[in-house]
Amino acid sequence: MTQVTEHGGGVWSLKVPIPDNPLGHTLVHLLDTDRGPVLIDTGWDDPESWDTLVEGLATLGTDIKDIHGVVITHHHPDHHGLSGQVREASGAWIAMHPADTQVVRRTREQVPGQWLDYITVKLTKAGAPEEHLAPIRAAREAGRMRTVPGLDSALPDRDITPGELLELPGRRLRAIWTPGHTPGHVCLHLEEQHPANLPGHGRLFSGDHLLPEISPHIGLYEDPEEALVTDPLGDYLDSLERIGRLGVAEVLPAHQYAFTDAAARVRELLEHHEERLAGLRRLLAEPLTPWQLATRMEWNRPWDQIPYGSQNIAVSEAEAHLRRLVKLGHVEAVEGTDPVRYAAVG
Repeated sequence: MTQVTEHGGGVWSLKVPIPDNPLGHTLVHLLDTDRGPVLIDTGWDDPESWDTLVEGLATLGTDIKDIHGVVITHHHPDHHGLSGQVREASGAWIAMHPADTQVVRRTREQVPGQWLDYITVKLTKAGAPEEHLAPIRAAREAGRMRTVPGLDSALPDRDITPGELLELPGRRLRAIWTPGHTPGHVCLHLEEQHPANLPGHGRLFSGDHLLPEISPHIGLYEDPEEALVTDPLGDYLDSLERIGRLGVAEVLPAHQYAFTDAAARVRELLEHHEERLAGLRRLLAEPLTPWQLATRMEWNRPWDQIPYGSQNIAVSEAEAHLRRLVKLGHVEAVEGTDPVRYAAVG
């Protein structure tokens, strides 16, 4: 049975499943406008997910063909995956922040194997052992690149401009740029009185930026072909503070459940990252490669129980934390080490 929740004021959420993922589902939001219903995110590109989305809309008396537009919080496949199908079925436009559009374009233009080559180089530089690299090399040689999700994601029709209202007749939905989880992640501030008159300034569709119980993954996301050095964790922390100052009445995230007191949740996350960075400085009393640091960091399970692909994501998160510590002057690379080791300063 499709789970649909009414949030009042012409807003609903639909639980769209994510196959074989502990998150379980994406909360796709439907927003009524004077020109027709608009989706905020669409869910994973999977037949069951598509059927669930279509059935959920039907319970609200909405046909998939009636969708007027799709607003994407960020390019990840559990948010953007079905956008192309929705557009095909309805003629709806798709809107996304240009920084994430660039990621989609870059991914679509990759030749087979290019991403696996990049991952191999990155993990080698991070100090991953050969036994960890072997499956990636085998996948590359076997030509299994096309199994990676998100390679053919739809290119959007419209740019989301931070700080501006989206063109949604009858609604006031303002884009707030919140990089960190992805370079072009946006939260969407519905600047309208809360339907239950909760205190605060409207509601926030927060995507993955602000979740009630989960700290979103923050990893490195620069273009493999560019020399640009990004600071995703710094971006995320700055973005969190920006969201905390909005004073919204309620948060409608893309996972878990709606919640109030965004400012308190922001404080929790800022404190969590401050404690984590302090803990990493203590670990780096001994010079470590990013791989070694990742294996020593505290995760939701022991390192040897983390699935293979999730270990790669964890290494990227370790690198993002290292980059933040280097930028703050708390950690530096140890000269002459290969792969590069990092050590706390002072």
